[in-house]
Amino acid sequence: MRLKPYLLRSMIVSLAALLGAGSVAADEPKQGGTLVMAIQNTPRHLNPAVQSGTATGVPGAQLFAAPLRYDEGWNPQPYLAKSWEVSDDGLSVTLNLVENATFHDGQPITSEDVVFSIDTVKANHPFKTMFAPVEKVDTPDAHTAIIRLSQPHPALMLAMSSQLLPIIPKHVYGDGQDPKTHPQNSQDVVGSGPYKLTEFKRDQHIILERNENYFMEGLPYLDKLVMRIVKDPAARTIALESGELMLSIFEETPRDLARMKKSPNLDVSSDGYSAIGSIVWLAFNTQNGKTADKNVRQAISYAIDRNFILKALMLGTAAEAKTGIHPGSPYYDDSANGYEVDLDKANQILDDAGYAKSSDGMRFGLTVDYGWAEIKQFAEYMKPQLKKIGINVTVRASADFPSWAKRISNHDFDMTMDNVFNWGDPVIGVHRTYSSDNIKKGVIWSNTQQYSNPRVDELMTLAGATYDIEERKKYYAEFQQILSDELPIYWLFAAPYHTVSNKKLGNPPMSIWGGSSPLDRLYLKD
Repeated sequence: MRLKPYLLRSMIVSLAALLGAGSVAADEPKQGGTLVMAIQNTPRHLNPAVQSGTATGVPGAQLFAAPLRYDEGWNPQPYLAKSWEVSDDGLSVTLNLVENATFHDGQPITSEDVVFSIDTVKANHPFKTMFAPVEKVDTPDAHTAIIRLSQPHPALMLAMSSQLLPIIPKHVYGDGQDPKTHPQNSQDVVGSGPYKLTEFKRDQHIILERNENYFMEGLPYLDKLVMRIVKDPAARTIALESGELMLSIFEETPRDLARMKKSPNLDVSSDGYSAIGSIVWLAFNTQNGKTADKNVRQAISYAIDRNFILKALMLGTAAEAKTGIHPGSPYYDDSANGYEVDLDKANQILDDAGYAKSSDGMRFGLTVDYGWAEIKQFAEYMKPQLKKIGINVTVRASADFPSWAKRISNHDFDMTMDNVFNWGDPVIGVHRTYSSDNIKKGVIWSNTQQYSNPRVDELMTLAGATYDIEERKKYYAEFQQILSDELPIYWLFAAPYHTVSNKKLGNPPMSIWGGSSPLDRLYLKD
């Protein structure tokens, strides 16, 4: 049985749905073998319950199972929860856990571990909206967890999947130590997922071995999964072409992708990653300086040639993003104003707003910041392009990412390039950027634009409290239309995450979570 996205009322899913889902390989999957794959960054540690981001999430999704998993069509599938039910009023969700699941140390996974995991994530994870409506979790027996909510919470199902709700052992993490610095976050990890940790060497590799007692019979197919930490995209490309690496995820460098697409031994796919929902954008300071004027923001947006960026800079590897909701989301509104380049219109807007050109043809100056090398070219593009409408742009590079984050989070900017994730449901990753309540000085990836609109706040509240997908689409459509007019941000494109796999590898990850999903169905064909 396949479920329509977010239709949760009175929903019960059987375990048989999971066993039949995702069977995309023509070949019969085979047991055994070692897969050597690439990841791009060294994680701080391996426990996603207290750390956001894919660096921790990718290995974390292998070490820890979640209550649910998602297929490529935004459909929730059973995982540690073999079935679930949502009450008629939407104020409780009952998880029915599989009976035979154990942690890596042999201890059974129970409903008490679900309670402990939700409490740990709620207290320590930066995505506070994921479980904010959870008031308590009842445990009538060892295999039943009833999540009680203060209001209907349609984002809950996505928040219980992939790396967002790893089920961690209470008997390990409930020892009184701070879970954010617990020694077993990085060594001697006791998880619940398809693989067990063998070795974690920083800046070198993470070695995982098959969990022989994994609760999903016959999985994982691989005996060993070696995650080599290869930060240089050119080095990854060469290793993939030679067969030294069989898989790399979250690949996004246009020239390397174009090169690898020509390899007869590699498959390069952009499928998946829509729940990660990464969007590259130009953010404006809406409260200070010239960018506090909506006319300036609109003129700048009409001056930017998104098609040039997509074709010349991204080499056709990225998709247009007209709004802050990822184009792969069921809530994306393609009818929003995309601000196709129109220099005459941009100049007219500034003229009408009273920003006259001086003798040198310039109206005023602005700064544009960037915080890491990969995004530099988009910041530099703004200088010659905005000069065409009389704006003198100074490109400011920060010494490192923390320096950039400090500057932007303290609102010391006119414009900045950024790359921000949706994290599946808009409640989790989108609302934080536009909510008036989330203007928090010193906190990066909050509402650093200082944007405030009571109707936008109201629409987010309404959309975040109904399970009806059509109602949510209606609210989010109005939400996107308002934002496309007021433009706290000009959205450029969806980051072009790709999965590059050797053709001898079966079942590469294609779900909405991409490489942050459990890799228990990967297998070697030969």
